[in-house]
Amino acid sequence: MAGREDEVRQAGTGSADGSAWAEELLDHLRPTGRDVRRVVAWLADAVDGIAALRDDTGTLLGGPLPPLDDHLVEAVAAGRIASAAWEGQGRHLRLVRVAYPNPSAAGVLAVSRESAFDRRTADIVTHTVQVIELLLRAGETTAAGRRLEQATSDLRLAILQLLMVEDTVSARRVAAGLWPGLLDTDSACVHVVEGTAEERDGLAAECIDVTGERALVVLCPAVDEHVIVVTPGEAEARQLRSLIGPRPRTFLGGSARHSLARTATAYGQAVSALAVAHFRPDKAAVYAERTHPERLIDPAALRDWTDRLLRPLDTLPHHTRAELLATTRLGLEFTAVSAAKVLGVSRNTVRARMERVEGLLRTDFADLTARAVVHLALNIQVSLADTPAGSDATTGAVPVPLNDLLSGPAMRTWAQDLLAHLDKDSRNLRRTLRAWIAEGGNAERAAQTLGVHAQTVREHVRSAEPVLQRQLLAGGTDLYEVVLAHLTLGDLDQPALRAAKQGLPDSLVHR
Repeated sequence: MAGREDEVRQAGTGSADGSAWAEELLDHLRPTGRDVRRVVAWLADAVDGIAALRDDTGTLLGGPLPPLDDHLVEAVAAGRIASAAWEGQGRHLRLVRVAYPNPSAAGVLAVSRESAFDRRTADIVTHTVQVIELLLRAGETTAAGRRLEQATSDLRLAILQLLMVEDTVSARRVAAGLWPGLLDTDSACVHVVEGTAEERDGLAAECIDVTGERALVVLCPAVDEHVIVVTPGEAEARQLRSLIGPRPRTFLGGSARHSLARTATAYGQAVSALAVAHFRPDKAAVYAERTHPERLIDPAALRDWTDRLLRPLDTLPHHTRAELLATTRLGLEFTAVSAAKVLGVSRNTVRARMERVEGLLRTDFADLTARAVVHLALNIQVSLADTPAGSDATTGAVPVPLNDLLSGPAMRTWAQDLLAHLDKDSRNLRRTLRAWIAEGGNAERAAQTLGVHAQTVREHVRSAEPVLQRQLLAGGTDLYEVVLAHLTLGDLDQPALRAAKQGLPDSLVHR
């Protein structure tokens, strides 16, 4: 491009009246002035006439188009003649071919003026064509760069979506072509970086830079402020933390380490940790830093209960089962719309898959206690996936019902400590929260039960969030842990999960 600028500059300085017009023309090549329409308008003023640019399809790109001979225009555009000039009806007209970045296409610049074209105006037209060609070429390069960036971003998202449905083989195959070694790992962590929507593209670029492209960096399709990063090593996670400090409105949530097939679970954990990061001075949190209820229950009994609850899904083909479980994990963590965007499917598909799981488990996800219990089972399935089944001495013993799993001393202590924080508020947040959960998170129904205004219920629930250091209105892991705490203390009724009762003695089913 610099060479073409020199051509224009030299031609201009050699003209009879100096280089003023050439300097003006060169200004249109500066980054702040690159606009073909403005160049065409400038040309009309410079030659004291009319100028118009038509592309290869006949579309007018700038200026008012004078009357033209279509056959002559076609001949110039096709390259059969380089330019044409004639005089008629008191005007002088010139047509010049404008080469496009695509060799098979060309436009035509038409310039009309009352006076004949002298050496100066002819030079202006000639070099204006050169500038327009440069701008078109630069525009195509910029557009191609944007298309490449978008294609790369879409490819990263496609890899993530394959991981979300446990299709690690396809994910590795897609990644291998552009990022060799990116997924050459058995396990990874998922981090979610939250900034502002306006700064997200720049934040994602920094994530790629600091991780040396050793991590999968994806613009979250569901939340405009989020960047999802799958990090195979600890070094990449530390580098992500370095981005948080200097940025005042940036937060980081990270998951525990999981196999690549458990990326959906890791993503849910990262979002949960991100909620905690909002309350931390360093603006970062990791999921494992918090005590979670499943860690306080006997693992052998918990696994046996989980296997029994999810057993109806074992009859499905592996791919279908993985698809349903991955969708349900995300559907329980987020809205159907958000889960659909993350998975790259429609929200109706998400709802249909979750309804199928509801039918297999014979439960109702409109019930928050049912959602919390199934969410617990799905988490257990992931965390104990690598533990050999049947290795414990309790295998083959009488199954332990959910009520007994939750009633252990460690669980009760955890639940009491968690909910006791609410007792310090004189507004009786605990009572409001219990009613709100019992009504499926519906503020209007909870308000009727409590005899207060629905806005009061919402304010109480919102006030409970910083006290518990958990997001409640957004749903997901944070809310389900609070629901389990209520179930543990007997503040809520056990959910209907008839699939989990199969094979249990009647004396245990109703405990």
